[in-house]
Amino acid sequence: MHSDTMTPADETWQAQALCAQTGPDFFFPEPGSSVREAKRICAMCELRPACLDYALAHDERFGVWGGLSEKERLALRRTSG
Repeated sequence: MHSDTMTPADETWQAQALCAQTGPDFFFPEPGSSVREAKRICAMCELRPACLDYALAHDERFGVWGGLSEKERLALRRTSG
């Protein structure tokens, strides 16, 4: 995991993340749809490291988390695990 992450124990970070103010459509697109907009929003979010850590720790299989798609998170797990 990322050692520079400031993940609150109770996950209140989720309510403060930019995605919470945007809506799920960008972050959970239909199969084959672009995730470009979701990644752009994630890139501006200061909570991105906490989000990515959460997704990896909870084995999130769908959507964009921490600026990474499902395939990118899977590749990250394979290289770091």
